[in-house]
Amino acid sequence: MDFNMKKLASDAGIFFTRAVQFTEEKFGQAEKTELDAHFENLLARADSTKNWTERILRQTEVLLQPNPSARVEEFLYEKLDRKVPSRVTNGELLAQYMAEAASELGPTTPYGKTLIKVSEAEKRLGAAERDFIHTASLSFLTPLRNFLEGDWKTISKERRLLQNRRLDLDACKARLKKAKAAEAKATTVPDFQETRPRNYILSASASAAEQELRVAQTEFDRQAEVTRLLLEGISSTHVNHLRCLHEFVKSQTTYYAQCYRHMLDLQKQLGSSQGAIFPGTFVGTSEPASPPLSSTSPTTTAATMSVAPTVPGLAPPGEAALCLEEVPPPASGTRKARVLYDYEAADSSELALLADELITVYSLPGMDPDWLIGERGNKKGKVPVTYLELLS
Repeated sequence: MDFNMKKLASDAGIFFTRAVQFTEEKFGQAEKTELDAHFENLLARADSTKNWTERILRQTEVLLQPNPSARVEEFLYEKLDRKVPSRVTNGELLAQYMAEAASELGPTTPYGKTLIKVSEAEKRLGAAERDFIHTASLSFLTPLRNFLEGDWKTISKERRLLQNRRLDLDACKARLKKAKAAEAKATTVPDFQETRPRNYILSASASAAEQELRVAQTEFDRQAEVTRLLLEGISSTHVNHLRCLHEFVKSQTTYYAQCYRHMLDLQKQLGSSQGAIFPGTFVGTSEPASPPLSSTSPTTTAATMSVAPTVPGLAPPGEAALCLEEVPPPASGTRKARVLYDYEAADSSELALLADELITVYSLPGMDPDWLIGERGNKKGKVPVTYLELLS
């Protein structure tokens, strides 16, 4: 019990000495040992790495799970070391609603059949999203979180210890300075018999302060070296985070490629069924192709177009050469389109495109639905619909 009381009193004395030293430094009443410029740069880079890692981690979590309540629930499960329950994605939930709607409204009707097709696509999109979230969490979020909860906590602990060692060192310097000043002042006093014991005491006090300073300087140097090695390890952290970032981009690329593939398949299914239901119309519009342009509803993308029914005797492009110059445009059904991307013509039958230019497009009977006829001035040629945005 006595030992514990002595240790408690010693710790309280050290804490008080550090508090006094820190306060005097803040008020400019005590000198402070400054770290070298390289060490300060290492500290600044470590702080910047920690701050930006936190921000990137939080925003990535928002990207993967936009629902804040769900994020809080997952955080609590992780803190309690419990498995996070499986959660249905928004796409899977939409697919479920569409399937139930088709079952109730009639799965054999055109609307019901379309609902079933879209629900299947949304279900695949939801599954792809689930895989992306799982992969991104393991390859990107987990390493960032491990750095903040592991390496950074170790660095912070050693930095606090270094700060305490510095305060102890500066406190020893202050005590030695006061002891030497008192000893120098005592030497100026006449050598009376009664002053000699006091001079011996002051000299012993200065010697003890010098010894404490040497010990404090050694401990400070040792702790500074340990902290410096940890701070230089931030470079390895950057390399690890770079690798994780590449993995995140790879998983995101795979996810969006899957989404594009699923939606392209769905679009082809809807295009064929739409052409059977509304022959001779643009997919996504309810007006026939024969009325003037002013009566047709605008479409946002050219990929939502279908062509008129095939005419016997006219082969699709690629199966037989089609002389476009000899084919007049239809009396109705032409539309304006804006080019989304540059396109280089593969042969003389295609029309080269420049991004953001406006051209006139129309479809001919028997054409591949992925292509349209485009006109720009006196030039005419085939153009891919995926490079266009149809205008009214």
